[in-house]
Amino acid sequence: MALVGETGAGKTTISNMLNRFYPISSGEITYDGIPIKNIKKDDLRRSLSIVLQETHLFTGTIMDNIRFGNPNASDDEVYQAARLSHADEFIHELDDGYDTVIDGDGGDLSQGQMQLLSIARAMIADEPVMILDEATSSIDTRTEKMVQAGMDNLLAGRTSFVIAHRLSTIVNSDLILVLDHGHIIESGTHKELLAEKGYYYELYTGKKEIQ
Repeated sequence: MALVGETGAGKTTISNMLNRFYPISSGEITYDGIPIKNIKKDDLRRSLSIVLQETHLFTGTIMDNIRFGNPNASDDEVYQAARLSHADEFIHELDDGYDTVIDGDGGDLSQGQMQLLSIARAMIADEPVMILDEATSSIDTRTEKMVQAGMDNLLAGRTSFVIAHRLSTIVNSDLILVLDHGHIIESGTHKELLAEKGYYYELYTGKKEIQ
C-alpha cells in the first residue's frame, strides 16, 4: 500500500498510528483481524520494520551496522541481506569491505549508499510488516536504480506501507491511498486513479507537485 499526498496531508500520522505512537481517537486499525489497541506495543513493534528518510548509522563496521537489524544474524546472513539490498556491490569497492569502519554520520558514504545499508538492515530483521518512508534526497541515477531494486526485494512478500515522494516508485502498488488535509480523498491502483483524472492524476502528470 502506498500513501500519497503533500506535506501535512497525514501520511506520517498514519505511520505513527500503525506503530501506536499516536492513539486512535475513533475507528480502529486491525492486524490480522486483531485491533492493534489490544496488542502490546512491544509485540506490535517487534513485528514491524521501518526504513526512514534519514538513515541512522553508528560508529562501527559496515558488518555491525547491518547486523543491528538482527544482532543474532550470522555473517552469511549479513552477506545475503547486503546482496538482496544491492549494498554488496559498493561494500566490496571499499578498501576493507564489510570490515570498513564508518562514523555515526556515515563518513564518506553517499546518501544513496546509506539508504542501501538501511534497506539491508531492514532485510536482515525480516519482519512481516514494512513501513518505508522514501528518502527525498537527490541521488545519482545509477544509485537510485540500485535503491529501487533493493526496495523491491525488501517489500516482496510482505505487507508494506510506502510513504511515497516519487510517484514513479509506487505505480505497481496493490493499493494507493491519496491523502489531503488528514482525509483519504482517493484510493485505487495506479491505473484506476489515472483513469479518474482527479487529484492523483494531477500529481502524476505534474499539474500539482508533492511538496
